[in-house]
Amino acid sequence: MLNIVIWISMAMIGMAFCLNLVRLIRGPSIADRVLALDTLYINGLAILVIFGIAIDSRVFFEAALLIALFGFFSTVVISKYLLRGDVIE
Repeated sequence: MLNIVIWISMAMIGMAFCLNLVRLIRGPSIADRVLALDTLYINGLAILVIFGIAIDSRVFFEAALLIALFGFFSTVVISKYLLRGDVIE
């Protein structure tokens, strides 16, 4: 039963990942694209964690931790860049 739930949740998060890609490409403003990128790495992180649970491997949890650190850092850097006011929309 748990195996079925894991694959269903991976499919649902995969659909959310694809919808975030659409928002990243078609976003009307820079802020929407930054938010889509932030949500995109969170969805990727969730897929890695669930896949790690499915195959019972700790390597994917360590990769998810690295993605979380780099994702947070990139969101902060992009937000600081946008707050400077040099970006043309």
